[in-house]
Amino acid sequence: MGKLNAKAFAIAGGILWGASLFILTWLEIAGYGSVDGVMVVKSYYIGYTVTPLGSVIGAVYGFCDAGIGCGIFSLIYNKLCK
Repeated sequence: MGKLNAKAFAIAGGILWGASLFILTWLEIAGYGSVDGVMVVKSYYIGYTVTPLGSVIGAVYGFCDAGIGCGIFSLIYNKLCK
């Protein structure tokens, strides 16, 4: 098995989750989606709301959160792969 590039994996995961939160917020603004899903996100990310500004805040939180998580995952994976 090959090693993961920790930086690339962290950036890719961050972009994916940040974009997902951005799209989720705009779908909720447009009237689609589930209020329950947004309530879960609001409980984890302070300052996140279903507004245009909230979509940007959610994207930044999502990028940082998933970036750190994916970076840690890839470092652990690489250590176990040796």
